Formats: sequence, C-alpha cells, structure tokens
Amino acid sequence: VQLQASGGGLVQPGDSLTLSCVVSGFTFNDIAIAWFRQVPGKEREGVSCIDSGDDSTYYADFVKDRFAIWRDSAKKTVYLQLNSLKPEDTAVYYCAGDRAYKGSSVWYYPLEYDHWGQGTLVTVSS
Repeated sequence: VQLQASGGGLVQPGDSLTLSCVVSGFTFNDIAIAWFRQVPGKEREGVSCIDSGDDSTYYADFVKDRFAIWRDSAKKTVYLQLNSLKPEDTAVYYCAGDRAYKGSSVWYYPLEYDHWGQGTLVTVSS
C-alpha cells in the first residue's frame, strides 16, 4: 500500500495550486483519502477528505469554498485544488488513506488513517 503526494511549491498570495496523491495497493474507490497539513510546532490538522464508497467530501472550515477535492479513478489519483492561497496556508501537506468509511465527524482525526504518504511543501509568500 502506497500513497505518493506531489505538487507543492512556492506561490504568491491569491495563487492556486493542485496537489496530487497517487494511490496503489488499494481498491481505489473503496478507500477514504484525506489531506492533512502541518507546520513546525503544531499538530497535524485535517484539510479535506473524500470518503470511501460514496465519495462524500468534507472540508475544514478554514478552507471551505477555497479548496476542492476529487478523485480520478482512471489515474488512481486524488487531487486537492488550493485556490486563493494565503500565507497561513503554508505547511507540509500529507495525504492519508484508510479503508473504513469516515463520515463528517471523524474524518479529520489523523489516527483514523493507517496509511500515509510523504509530505509536499506548500509555501505561500510574496
């Protein structure tokens, strides 16, 4: 089971970026994939999730209406579109996967996910 995140970079405030998480070793549509982010000295926080089976999507309040998550089954990839980026969005972004259905009340807990990709750094700075 592997998840590989990519797409980070240095952008200016207001710019957009698309992160990718390539998934292997799972039945792709039967896993929940979430994006988390972390800055030094702070806990890892849930950003967004696309759930197992029904593709329900969830977003943290601080990214609602700015970020979008979706999956491409043909490419076995989950994408996170980051729009209207702010300096406070600067963090290492991680994708995580798990077979169990999450729901809106637990998707943002890191312990809910058994599999993690390496991080990709997003820096928002002028």
